[in-house]
Amino acid sequence: MTRDLNQRLVLRRAIEELHHKGQWARGRGDFLLRHDDIVAPILRTALRIAGLYGRGTANALRPEVRHRRFAFPDLPEGFDGFRLLHLTDLHIDGVDGLAEIVAESLSALPVDLCVLTGDYRFHTKGPCEAVYSRMRTILGAVRSRHGIVGILGNHDAAEMALELEKQGVRMLINESVEVRDRGASLWILGVDDPHYFGCDDLDAALVNVPAGAFEVLLAHTPEMYEAAAGAGIRLYLCGHTHGGQVCLPRIGAPLLNARCPRALARGAWQHAGVQGYTSAGIGCSMLPVRYNCPPEIAVIELGRAENHKTADARR
Repeated sequence: MTRDLNQRLVLRRAIEELHHKGQWARGRGDFLLRHDDIVAPILRTALRIAGLYGRGTANALRPEVRHRRFAFPDLPEGFDGFRLLHLTDLHIDGVDGLAEIVAESLSALPVDLCVLTGDYRFHTKGPCEAVYSRMRTILGAVRSRHGIVGILGNHDAAEMALELEKQGVRMLINESVEVRDRGASLWILGVDDPHYFGCDDLDAALVNVPAGAFEVLLAHTPEMYEAAAGAGIRLYLCGHTHGGQVCLPRIGAPLLNARCPRALARGAWQHAGVQGYTSAGIGCSMLPVRYNCPPEIAVIELGRAENHKTADARR
């Protein structure tokens, strides 16, 4: 597995080298990543002057568990009631204590499959040891019958895929994996980051998927919504936007940092036959603060359309 994974990471590593040399050649957006060393100190100072910084850091340590059910007329019967634990944008080395708090919540959430949609690191460069130790805490608390599947995000380094595989995560780099349960099967597709690295290849991820299969796509951002619709994807799970992370009362998020319709940037959405969910994520980027947008642990339940309607089911 490690040798094959290394082969799949060749393009990712090449683009990382271009970025390290200051060449921003791919992806759908990189402004904030290129300027966060300027923007972050300005925002931090403004929040401290306003007396809001402490409140924001406290909010970042209060994750909420959100349950949602999605119904499909073509869902294989064996997967009616199948539960996916969706974790994204952990940025787990950015907030001390967050890993332990999340792990406590996860230990009480038995699910059928856990999926990770990227951004395990707070910064976009530098050492990853703090990420690995805290991810070990979180992954050790996951209670999943069919294990854990993950992809990389725009903050992550290629080497992180190798380490996460050692920790028990099946990392998908433009590939797919079949999940079988109660005599039925569905396919989980995972693409590399489409936002910053531009390494996504949905066609490659579909190579081994049989015609007519029920497909769940893991992508770091919702920006592949058109491609997903064209490929007949049934469920699209992603993150990246943090739900805005900083949301204003009655206004919402001033910034979402994704090239997609605003309706696709947080929560449940539909587009041309695709049902999607963009999680607000667990961690923070740029600054370890959240306002009116709590960290989110998402539990996605699949259902048959003739028996259930898609609905919020907060518990």
